[in-house]
Amino acid sequence: MENNKIPKDKIEKIFAELFSGNKKRGYFLNPNENSTKSLIEALLINEQRYGYQACPCRLASGNKEEDFDIICPCDYRDADVAEYETCYCGLYVSKNVFENKKAIKPIPERRPNKVERIKLKTMEKETKKKEIGNLSYSVWRCEVCGYLCAREEAPDVCPICGASKERFARFI
Repeated sequence: MENNKIPKDKIEKIFAELFSGNKKRGYFLNPNENSTKSLIEALLINEQRYGYQACPCRLASGNKEEDFDIICPCDYRDADVAEYETCYCGLYVSKNVFENKKAIKPIPERRPNKVERIKLKTMEKETKKKEIGNLSYSVWRCEVCGYLCAREEAPDVCPICGASKERFARFI
């Protein structure tokens, strides 16, 4: 049996980092601090289990490549917050929710099922194979927010959403 106990000081540290770092980028954490810290703890437990912070509200497979779309911040966060004022698990919320102007309501699951995800990945690979002109740099796309940049390597951190380098895919 694995030990899932996460030290409170680690949860507090991650909470402080997420709160300040995301607010600067226009992303807000759920104002319910207890709920937010519980979600952070669940992310850290998933990191212990799988080696990556899979979204705590979705069932992870344990295969990082298969779960890439649900590594926090997940690929669905921005669309969920824009449309429903919160992400699926409720960790990230809109400014209106953060300022207690709106309440969090349940939202539908946006993630495609496994068969649909396989079809989408196949389509993406076929699209990426098409060359567009003679580019001297690769074009990299942040799979979280869609940010594009042309350079030799993907940036270490997305300047828009703060996602790590591993969340970038070669677009062209």
